[in-house]
Amino acid sequence: MRHRRTTRAIATAVALGSALVLATGCGVTRGDESRDLTMLIPNSPGGGYDQTGRAAVAVMENGDITGGSFEVTNVIGAGGSVAMTRLMNAKGDERTLMTAGLGVVGSLYSFGAPYALDDATPLAQLIEDQEGVLVPADSPFQTIDDLVEAWQEDPDSVVVGGGSSPGGPDHLFPMQLASAVDVDPRELRYVPYDGGGPLTSALLGDKIDVGFSGVGEFEGQLSSGELRLLAVSGEERLKGEGISDAPTLTEAGIDLVFTNWRGVFAPPGISEERRDELIAMLEEMHDTPEWQQALEDNGWIDEFKTGDDFAQFLREQDERVATTLEDLELL
Repeated sequence: MRHRRTTRAIATAVALGSALVLATGCGVTRGDESRDLTMLIPNSPGGGYDQTGRAAVAVMENGDITGGSFEVTNVIGAGGSVAMTRLMNAKGDERTLMTAGLGVVGSLYSFGAPYALDDATPLAQLIEDQEGVLVPADSPFQTIDDLVEAWQEDPDSVVVGGGSSPGGPDHLFPMQLASAVDVDPRELRYVPYDGGGPLTSALLGDKIDVGFSGVGEFEGQLSSGELRLLAVSGEERLKGEGISDAPTLTEAGIDLVFTNWRGVFAPPGISEERRDELIAMLEEMHDTPEWQQALEDNGWIDEFKTGDDFAQFLREQDERVATTLEDLELL
């Protein structure tokens, strides 16, 4: 079911009109500009979309898969809705791609955008990614049980934050976690941030008590001890310094497994032939040893699907977000 997103049209126009765009070229132009591509990243450098998009670009450039080079452009604002607007406005542009995922699905609802991800041209889902429960080094919460106990006593006493808008993974995860431990998610104090960088600053600056986000964005702070990881959301523990000791939620006795996902899109209105060419490029990238190494290095789950299968998955994800936001009385 597609929900109309017209109730916040004025706020959307303002938000989407104030984008911050950062462009950085990757690789060396090979002379044939008709083969060069742009990869739009819907959040700040160092965020999950940025890590995934740049890893894919590096593999495709190093393997000469596209026959050209990429310009990687970070389009920051409104939780990814600004980047999505730019992609939709590039209708028919066969040289532009964008990474996106569950966070953008949520932001399109939150900012009242008049379209959904599958209104663009879905190409491929690349990965699934675990979420983590993060606290500053000096936090009184030593375990996930400590957080759950504080929630059960007084949910409003704990300020939690995430790197996505309502409906995105960093918002959905704490809401579903609260439900799993018999806490009304509508009573949580959730503060949205536009990506992992601002969320890190909020955690280290004591603006929030607990952060929910993809673990890979915080490896430096976890290995240095600035942040601690109370638990991870997937089926298996993650590897890495400051990471591998964190239990899964199920190990901690909480019946919840939660994963985020990211994929690649093209603008609407491209030819079917070009869509198939771009999918073939991503399939070739996926099969390289370099991409498999990137999956391992980042702790990403290999969940690759393309074309119509991906489009169907997107419709299911749209409904997943809409249902959750309705339950929270945010739609």
